[in-house]
Amino acid sequence: IFSDGYQDQRGSDGGEIKKFMKGQFRELLLEIHQLPMEKQKEVLSQRFQAWKGNHEQVDDVLVIGVRF
Repeated sequence: IFSDGYQDQRGSDGGEIKKFMKGQFRELLLEIHQLPMEKQKEVLSQRFQAWKGNHEQVDDVLVIGVRF
C-alpha cells in the first residue's frame, strides 16, 4: 500500500528534472520484493533521497509493506 508521494517526487537521475513516476516505482518494488522487510525500507529510503537530491519534498510519502 502506498500514497502517490513517492512516485510524484521531483528529482533527477543526472539529467532533466522529472517525477519518479509509477512505472519506475513499480520496477523498484519488484526489484526489492524478496529482500527482508527492513532492507526494503532501507532501499526505498535511500533511493528516494538519492532521487530527491536537493529538491524540496513535494508531497507526503507513505509505503506500507505486509508480510504473510
